[in-house]
Amino acid sequence: MTSNVMVEARSVGKTVTTFEGALTILNQVSLRVTAGESVAIVGASGSGKSTLLGILAGLDLPTSGEVILNGHILTALDEEGRAKVRAENIGFIFQSFQLLPGLTAVENVVLPLELHGIKNSRKLATDFLGRVGLEKRLHHYPQQLSGGEQQRVAIARAFASQPRILFADEPTGNLDSATGARIIDLLFELNREQGTTLILITHEDRLAARCERRIELASGEIVSA
Repeated sequence: MTSNVMVEARSVGKTVTTFEGALTILNQVSLRVTAGESVAIVGASGSGKSTLLGILAGLDLPTSGEVILNGHILTALDEEGRAKVRAENIGFIFQSFQLLPGLTAVENVVLPLELHGIKNSRKLATDFLGRVGLEKRLHHYPQQLSGGEQQRVAIARAFASQPRILFADEPTGNLDSATGARIIDLLFELNREQGTTLILITHEDRLAARCERRIELASGEIVSA
């Protein structure tokens, strides 16, 4: 593997057991994503996009094949080892925001920074919330924020730890068109500034079109890349 390959899947398969027998979700998926690249994983519902994203990020294990993330063979590590690699390399943006309701916007960004032992976490969180236009909403709770504002908090939280790789699962899926467009601009602005590798899944053509490359899945297999 060359040094600039940030994420690699080698013949990844995922099979689960159902009442009707074995169900193949992913079949012999191989791909490479280089440092700083932006990649959209697209496909119809049920094509295996979310499963693939979870496996690439080390949140799930494949039934067969290997996943290598920034030089670490995730499939050879136990959960503790994978968690350490995630903490050191990965940021996440979820469609459902995943904010803690009992914490303010700034506290939601500060918490993972403190857990990772990052110094000046309060200042860093405040700076990134300012970058996403929420400098006047620092002390608001999630229920006091609009969907677009909550997603901006989630983006600030993901980028504040300055991850090498950012995974985004339908980051505009719960947003109206205008807000979604602003979120897309923000994602790629921060992506360029930090040189972050961006891997996202989306149903939106406008989001996929902004990526340098798109990988299409159908029935658990890559049909175009």
